[in-house]
Amino acid sequence: MTLFSRISGTGSYLPPRRVTNDDLARELAERGIETSDQWIVERTGIRARHFAEPDVTSSDLGLEASKRALEAAGRKAEDIDLIIVATSTPDMVFPSSAAILQRKLGIAGCPAFDIQAVCSGFVYALTVADAMIKTGSARCALVVGAEVFSRILDFSDRTTCVLFGDGAGAVVLEASETPGILASDLHADGKYVDILSVPGHVSGGKVLGTPLLHMDGQAVFKLAVRVLEDAARAALAKAGKTEADIDWLIPHQANLRIMEGTAKKLKLPLEKLVVTVHDHGNTSAASIPLALDDAVRSGKIKKGETVMLEGVGGGFTWGAVLLTL
Repeated sequence: MTLFSRISGTGSYLPPRRVTNDDLARELAERGIETSDQWIVERTGIRARHFAEPDVTSSDLGLEASKRALEAAGRKAEDIDLIIVATSTPDMVFPSSAAILQRKLGIAGCPAFDIQAVCSGFVYALTVADAMIKTGSARCALVVGAEVFSRILDFSDRTTCVLFGDGAGAVVLEASETPGILASDLHADGKYVDILSVPGHVSGGKVLGTPLLHMDGQAVFKLAVRVLEDAARAALAKAGKTEADIDWLIPHQANLRIMEGTAKKLKLPLEKLVVTVHDHGNTSAASIPLALDDAVRSGKIKKGETVMLEGVGGGFTWGAVLLTL
């Protein structure tokens, strides 16, 4: 029997502290940095984001999202036989946030590991989980995107610090006799490492380099729109589908202009675009599962509909997953 994988439950979690553009503008003004709600909205579409408290980690956010996904799937933590966490802001250097999440879920024995592909992380993680299920290495996977990007923001740089937020999203991916994940397409190009990075690391107990986010916004914008279209079309081709088969497009929630530009290139009406960036900001690897859960729980996306997920992030990494919910 041919094995497939299918999402059986979604979940998400945002830390309680909601920071509006006006809130952030006031905080930045105290540092001598000028910005405004109008300036941020016009350039990004973002109106608010959520910031975690200092003692809250990515695995803490991931735990809450995972509990909700498990409940939606009608599963218990003991049913999970694979945990993959996509994150660029892990709890510590090691062990992985996935292993820490495993402990918090109260389970043991199944493989648990992190994937680091920045904002493409969830698409990468979902593709790996799908492959492991199809080969029989797992039957019930927990795939999580969790970030606390507020920890790595340079609040003296108004072009980047207004963009990002914290949060987590999760899905339960199970073995199925009918296709759920239809196709995926992943890529990376290391020559673009400098346009989006956190160029710091720990050595001898000290931080070397700069442990804060650096981005060349214009370079990222130009590259993102092109590669997102290419990945989406490649995934469609692999699945034997066309743009007309897409019921919903869920791109990485980075910038409304990039998202709308991708939809237009795929000849999709903006009504088919799932947008949460206005209230979440860019939550990196968490953005796609956050948006997916929001759309599922609101009743926007219904069972049996076809959804295109696509992400692009530092590395430079990008990819797309076409699935039927």
